[in-house]
Amino acid sequence: IGRLDRDSEGLLLLSDEPRWTDRLLNPRQAHPRTYHAQVEGTATESALEPLRRGVRLKEFRALPCTARVLLEKEVHHPERLPPIRFRKSIPTSWISLTLTEGKNRQVRRMTAAIGLPTLRLLRVAIGQFQLSESGLAAGQWRELTPPEQQKLLHRQAR
Repeated sequence: IGRLDRDSEGLLLLSDEPRWTDRLLNPRQAHPRTYHAQVEGTATESALEPLRRGVRLKEFRALPCTARVLLEKEVHHPERLPPIRFRKSIPTSWISLTLTEGKNRQVRRMTAAIGLPTLRLLRVAIGQFQLSESGLAAGQWRELTPPEQQKLLHRQAR
């Protein structure tokens, strides 16, 4: 349900259930998706303010989102293979973004628009489903339990 571009990593929900797909992808449901982005440069809370207000991109104005700088102790992502490009003279930072819309390469375009290009992007949550709580390693999968399925449908029916 939804998509990740080939340069992105993280949580995917797979389903052939039309109700779930419609409810998770329908913009009127405002279903949150949380991403951690490693960006080029030093991110500050003030630098992220345009994202919180809604940044203008070429084709559209992105809706306001929740954005914050992640502390080093909050970043527990496995190494990426192949690794991102590393330049000794340019620092990187990690930020967390929670969006309720999902346009093509939107997070990457939003961070670039504020001068912090994305180097690595991970989707860490879709609604109440969090990658950190799944116990899954990269490439692993599991089925949702019946209570999780009901929770998904109940949350979306509100």
